[in-house]
This record gives sequence, C-alpha cells and structure tokens, in this order.
Amino acid sequence: MKSTMNLVVVGDCLLDIDLVGSVNRVCPDAPALVVEEDKRRPRPGGAGLAAWLAGCAGEPVTLVTALADDSEADLLRARLGRVRTVAGPLNAPTPVKTRVRADGHTVARIDRTRAGRPTVTPDMLAAIESADAILVSDYGRGLTADPLLRRALARMVDRVPVVWDPHPRGAQPVAGVTLVTPNLDESLRLCDGELGQDGDDVSTAEQAAALLRDRWRAGALAVTLGGRGALLDDGASTRLIPAPSVSVADPCGAGDRFAVAATARLMRHDSVAGAVGQAVTSAAEFVAAGGAAEVTGGAITPSPDTDRNGLDGARRLVESVRARGGTVVATGGCFDLLHAGHIRTLDAARGLGDCLVVCVNSDDSVRRLKGSTRPLNGEADRAEVLRALGCVDHVVIFDGAGPEEVLAELRPDVWVKGGDYTPETLPETPLVRGWGGSVVVVPYHDGRSTTRLAQMLTEAG
Repeated sequence: MKSTMNLVVVGDCLLDIDLVGSVNRVCPDAPALVVEEDKRRPRPGGAGLAAWLAGCAGEPVTLVTALADDSEADLLRARLGRVRTVAGPLNAPTPVKTRVRADGHTVARIDRTRAGRPTVTPDMLAAIESADAILVSDYGRGLTADPLLRRALARMVDRVPVVWDPHPRGAQPVAGVTLVTPNLDESLRLCDGELGQDGDDVSTAEQAAALLRDRWRAGALAVTLGGRGALLDDGASTRLIPAPSVSVADPCGAGDRFAVAATARLMRHDSVAGAVGQAVTSAAEFVAAGGAAEVTGGAITPSPDTDRNGLDGARRLVESVRARGGTVVATGGCFDLLHAGHIRTLDAARGLGDCLVVCVNSDDSVRRLKGSTRPLNGEADRAEVLRALGCVDHVVIFDGAGPEEVLAELRPDVWVKGGDYTPETLPETPLVRGWGGSVVVVPYHDGRSTTRLAQMLTEAG
C-alpha cells in the first residue's frame, strides 16, 4: 500500500461547539428547560470534520477550504490538529453552530452564519491536482460553486475517484463523478418534488437515486438511510446494502464518516459496491461509538495510524469481548484464493473463543512473500470475502512480513495457525506467550493451497 497516497477533502468548514450540561428544572418564566452548563467542546465541522475523520482513520489527508480571519477560524485551525490545510479567504465570519446537549441528547442548536464569497487560490487548485482521490464535502456555503474550483474538479474525474457529498443549498456535482452520497432527506429536497408520493423509504430512495444519478451523469449514487444502510444505484443494478444493528444516541457526523470511508476504499481501487459496503459498516461503528460529539471529545489530535486498515474497529471489538469476559482469538495469512483448507482453519479458530480477528497480508506484503505475480486478488477483495464469512468477526490488513505489530496491539488470548507448523517454529509464539496467550496449530489439509490452485489455473489456461 503506497504511503504517498493523498486523499483531498474539498469543501466548506464550520466550527461546531457542543455545549454539554444537564437538565434538572424548567425555567420559571417560560416553558423551557434550564441547562446547567458543564463544558464547551469545540470541534471542526463540515468539510473540516470529514478531513479530521480521514486523518483519524490513518489517511494522508489534505483539506482544501476557505477560512475567515477571526478568532473562531484560529480555533478551528487548532482543532484540525495535524490535518494539512490549504485555505483561501472566506470573506465572511467563520460559521459557528452550537449544539446544546443535555444528558446525551441535543435539546437545541444555535447557528451563527453569514454568507460570503470564498476566494479560490492557486495553492488550492494545486492541492486538488495532487489528489489520489477527492471527497467534495459541500455544506452550501458557496465554495463548490466557484468556477475555477469546478473546472479543476471536472479535470480530475477521469483521473482519480471523486466522491461528492451534496447539500440541497450547494452546487450540483460536476458531471462524471464516481459516487454521490446524499441522505434520504437531502435526496428528496434535491429532486424538487419530482418523485411520486407513494412508497416506503427504500422505494423512494430507488426513485431518487435513479433520477439524480441520471441528472448529474454520475457513475453511481448511494442514498444513505440511517440504520437501514444505503441504497446503491450504479447504473447496472440497484441494491440495498444493510447496516449492522447498533445503538445510536447521536448520528451527528455519520454522513461524513460514510463519505470518507467510501472515498478511502475507492482510492485503494475497491469496487463502488465494496466501498459503499465498507462505508456503511464504518458509519455504523462511528455512531455506535457516540458520533461526532464522543469521537472527537475535547482533545482533537488525529493519530495517523488508527484505522486505515481496520485496526481501530478490531480494538473496539476486542475491548467489547473482554468487557464481558470473553476470549479473543486471532489468526492470519494471505487468503489469496479462499479454499476449503482456509474455511476449516477459520471455523476451527472461531470455535476456540468468542470472536475471531483475521490478520491479512497487504498486497505489498504478499508480493514480498510470494513474488511479483501475487496476490491474485487485491487486499480489499480478500478482506471483503473474509468479512462475509460467518466465522469471521473482523479483518485487519497489515503491511509487514508478519502480523506481530497487530498482535502487539490486540494481544489476543489465542493465536491460531493452520498448516504443518509447531508452535515452537512460529515467529509469533514468543510474542503471544509473553502476555500469557496461547498458540494453537490446527491440522494441515493436504493438497489444498492457493499456490496449487494457481498452478492448476495456469496449466488449464
């Protein structure tokens, strides 16, 4: 996996403030709740939140935006942490949205916004030209309507994946973008009353997706449906991609997390359907963790290595299993062409505990181990196939020759390998035993290997 990849987020930045407190009484002179303020937590909003989330997922990210010259913009820059930012003048005060939250719920929102006309600079255009993938995060503040910016984006649609997260008050996507990601409400507003009135959310989303994809000449359109997942129309077919069932207290930021995850997977040459599937899962995990208010907390300093390859989600799974006294099992390998030997090993591993994390060699790692003709299937496809198995709870992709770094992070109770090894011959054994874990070798299934299958395919061809 290239470390030089650059995910560029283009769009309007806001300063979001969570005023957090509790409610114990009603105002004596009006029918209103009294919120006892405990703390104020500023965080990036709009495209700033999308860029921050990309940075938290380990993506090398550049934010292209417009910022004001005021104290709120200074705070916004500080809260963006290590996100590289290329900004022109906003020519208006920083938009500020303050959510009043009490006992885990939003009871009011106070907006302070004033329209301006952002200035697009040569540095901003150069940053767009440097992208390996682009996410346009439009919050209706005017940046995406700029002719210079739009021409730059239009030049990129044939070169890199471009995902457009639209806003009803924003500019329409440039023609030919890879994927557009409105939610259902935004889709209805963008359709301007052209849809029929009958049907449930899914059928309405199907109509909206077909209409908007055709109108914008987009490669695909995914209407996000909250807890139901996303409705994807890629021109060839329409399908509902369901979301995992999670408890949602605050969905704020879920759309940004969805769009970021989809863009990151497309940047790594995943299919649109695969990217949207991963985005649905990422958004569900995000809201299960508390949404933007909890994930950003108050200390906004992105870590560049948290979840680019699934490690952050694996950490949360491991913590959850351990919290209820369960046993964490892990195994690893290339899993290039999945065969019966793999399935038997994975089933056996899952039977040894309460969750199974599979550590998968990245494409670069496989090439180093197996030669330039491997892998036959890319890491995104291999991970997607593994995730579809009922015995697999999570997949982590690693770049090294071995999974030691991932194991040191997760500290599984049991490490499982299949084949003609003994625990003493495995390089991971001292590491796993160092924290009291056990190493188990399950039986080798003779005659079943990816190398043998690849040779048979070559001979047959």
